[in-house]
Amino acid sequence: MSTITKSNHIGRKISRIRELRDMKQEVLAQALGISQQTISALENSETIEDERLAEIAKVLGVTAEGIKNFSEEAVLNIIGNTVNNHDNASSFNYSCSFNVIDKLMEVYQEKEALYERLLKAEKDRNDHLENLLTEK
Repeated sequence: MSTITKSNHIGRKISRIRELRDMKQEVLAQALGISQQTISALENSETIEDERLAEIAKVLGVTAEGIKNFSEEAVLNIIGNTVNNHDNASSFNYSCSFNVIDKLMEVYQEKEALYERLLKAEKDRNDHLENLLTEK
């Protein structure tokens, strides 16, 4: 068991989340209305005031608590537990949870019902116009 305590370096956590989001410092800076140099300084800071952290979290699409509790090991565990590799990372097998033929038939029947309703509405309109013409 290691006696090393894990660092709670908020700036590094922000940097890693930003990188995982494929976001550059310039983009984060622009969204916050500050300079890229300020972002760099923030990412090198061990602590960040809660107000600023909340702003950063909002732009990154996470919560401030999520940044504080961020763990790269947890991310890797989640990825490892949800991706089933089987020596072929390029083939993911996604299967439908519904019968495609049934859905296609439903769409066809809805289209047919819509056509019938449109046809009836057109006949009603024509009948109404004919009644108006015969009354005059």
